[in-house]
Amino acid sequence: MTLSLSLPEARRLALAAQGFTRAPRGAIGQRQLRAQIERLGVLQIDSVNALVRSHYLPAFSRLGHYDPALLDELAWGKPKRRGLFEYWGHEASLLPLELYPLLRWRMRRAADGQGIYRQLAEFGRQQQDVIQRVLQTVREQGALGAGSLSTRSERAGPWWDWSAEKHALEWLFAAGEVTVAGRRGFERLYDLPQRVIPAAQLEHPEIAEAEAQRQLLLRSADALGVATERDLRDYYRLDASDAKARLVELVEAGELLPVTVQGWKQAGYCRGEPSIPRRVRGSALLSPFDSLIWERERTERLFGFRYRLEIYTPPDKRVYGYYVLPFLHHERLLARVDLRSERAHGRLAVHAVHLEEALLSEEALHSLAEELRALAQWLGLEAVALTCRSPAAALLRPLLQG
Repeated sequence: MTLSLSLPEARRLALAAQGFTRAPRGAIGQRQLRAQIERLGVLQIDSVNALVRSHYLPAFSRLGHYDPALLDELAWGKPKRRGLFEYWGHEASLLPLELYPLLRWRMRRAADGQGIYRQLAEFGRQQQDVIQRVLQTVREQGALGAGSLSTRSERAGPWWDWSAEKHALEWLFAAGEVTVAGRRGFERLYDLPQRVIPAAQLEHPEIAEAEAQRQLLLRSADALGVATERDLRDYYRLDASDAKARLVELVEAGELLPVTVQGWKQAGYCRGEPSIPRRVRGSALLSPFDSLIWERERTERLFGFRYRLEIYTPPDKRVYGYYVLPFLHHERLLARVDLRSERAHGRLAVHAVHLEEALLSEEALHSLAEELRALAQWLGLEAVALTCRSPAAALLRPLLQG
């Protein structure tokens, strides 16, 4: 059986799967936060801190005001209270602990130097003395950062100019020999998995590689609602050959159903016959690394919204700005807002506002202003400051002053 969806139906299904249909009630505690992250299945980590570290934003976009310390505790708190671990999921990521056994095959591949780990494995083959020395130091001393292990006498250069010890830690981390126990600022602190990962996950019976990949694809399907093969494998960055083989198996087993979506050239897939909301109402500002939009081609297929990061684009060649958040309103992406946390001045600076349409409805403009105020309040900033001059900014300014 092949299902058929209109584009609006596919869009609502995707938004529901990503957690945009349930308005939170009351204060947001760790239970609600954990449930939201488990629904998403992964939070991408990024080093840019122009606004706030990106892994904090998806929960705010869906739940509203919550205490980021709750996320810190889930990710890096005392082992008995943890619900997340760091590993390569969708890039560097925070993942629910129950996924740890499903990624052991990836750790084995890293140790063997397969796939994307070939270059790192070359270091593993040539520098075992450094690797073993670093691992022994971690065993003896506990959670350590790369900086405290480095034997380099000269000052380190840019981030890619890693010391041998940093290379060793990255190899050990990819291979699952160490994990992230905490962070000092944004620096990872590495420790042995048995001192960080609960025994239930660490000692879980071995899961065959193919089975683990099937389960990851099913989790991707749950998180995406409806998705192409490329969408599904991108969510946890599976190899194309693995994903295609597992997808055939899942369809044959009836665990994924083929779907045709209006305007999509590729076949889609979903978990069973979907329950599609009649409508999705609500507004949110989205991190550039939000799982709703991180696969840019999918974002264009679902929303007709072409989105590219311009962080590494020279300033004079940027079209929309340095750290641009799409504005989601009632099932559509209606604007792009270039934002900065100017903590020294206690304000959320709006450096640019670009509308996708010539004119937004009064309701959409009010919602954008409210989202900006809510974001500033959540970040502990006293005001929202429009630092740009544009027709869109002129429309927003009186709403932000009110």
